[in-house]
Amino acid sequence: MIWEKRTSRENRRVFSFNHDHLIVYGKIKPEFERVRNPLGLSDEVLLRYRNPDTDPRGAWQSVSANAQAGHGTANQFYRLKLPSGRELDPPKGRCWLYTKERMEQEIAAKNVWFGVDGDNAPRIKKFLRDNEDSGLTPETIWPAVEVGTNDDAKKDLLQLLPDVSVFDNPKPESLLERVIHIATNEGDLVLDSFAGSGTTGAVAHKMGRRWIMVELGEHCHTHIIPRLKKVIDGEDPGGITEATKWKGGGGFRYFRLAPSLLEKDKWGNWVINKEYNAAMLAEALCKPEGFQYAPSDTTYWQHGRSTERDFVYVTTAQLNHEQLQQLSDEVGADRTLLVLCTAFRGRAEYPNLTVKKIPKRVLSRCEWGHDDYSLQVEKLPKAPPKPGQQGLFSEEDETEGKQP
Repeated sequence: MIWEKRTSRENRRVFSFNHDHLIVYGKIKPEFERVRNPLGLSDEVLLRYRNPDTDPRGAWQSVSANAQAGHGTANQFYRLKLPSGRELDPPKGRCWLYTKERMEQEIAAKNVWFGVDGDNAPRIKKFLRDNEDSGLTPETIWPAVEVGTNDDAKKDLLQLLPDVSVFDNPKPESLLERVIHIATNEGDLVLDSFAGSGTTGAVAHKMGRRWIMVELGEHCHTHIIPRLKKVIDGEDPGGITEATKWKGGGGFRYFRLAPSLLEKDKWGNWVINKEYNAAMLAEALCKPEGFQYAPSDTTYWQHGRSTERDFVYVTTAQLNHEQLQQLSDEVGADRTLLVLCTAFRGRAEYPNLTVKKIPKRVLSRCEWGHDDYSLQVEKLPKAPPKPGQQGLFSEEDETEGKQP
């Protein structure tokens, strides 16, 4: 798509760059063609619809009643008698849009317009009520008057976040609104892996979509989180707020990316990253192993639980047979324990223990070497509301949102 990103002339360049491109990809093109949403009827299009003959079916616009002549159109050449009595042939090189029988049916149904005096060339009536649902096919040129410019986006950001620096080329919300409208429906998931100032998330939220944004820069805290809080609180008056009748609501969860859990040593073997201490390691391994991280204050080997009698113990130590036997005795016959350690010696044949080496276990349980977005982040449990902040939840103290 060609987007007119600016309307002013930039005289300092050889050419004034007034447009940018949006690249559209479809995983399965025929499927995208089937589900792609049309654009709504603009004010410019609506002005084309009138009702000069007071048709009870409402406003309409007309299109030509002739077509390009070609193979298979022999029965569309005939002399047409107008309501005024005058007879008319189709223009040279053209034929009538319908056969004579079909044309008579359309005239009888008052679907053909011959002008106020009934003496004009025929035109086919297209009613607004029939086109409101079908909408308009998106075109490949998107003018600034329809989807906004970089300058529009800057003004909205300065109004919303007056104390932060504005990006050089922020995208206007109306541009993202068109993209998201064409490609998604309410409730769908929208991904922006280069979130920038958070425009995608703000627009998707106002449009009733779910969203995931990823950003490595510090402006995650200076721009994105403050912006989304204002969207949720209904304190964002700009962008598509008025068009979508957005009043606020919803919420979001915020996650900080931890250091890589594994790294390769100088021999090329996977080992635990030295940045992880025992507590960090235990918390990191609980979820992929299906345990809830819940370290006990009284029992050193209870780092998490899956049931009231099934626990997990994570340690960076190398365990020998005597240590494992002691663990087995402490766990007892009525409980079970998954032991994850860097290495162990012994047969690991204990009735209530399952002993695994961590790197191999992690490699088999996590997704490594993926270049897609298959990680199920959206399935992580929601954090409970903070005391005294009913309706709020957060993954970290600085990120909160009203619960839907």
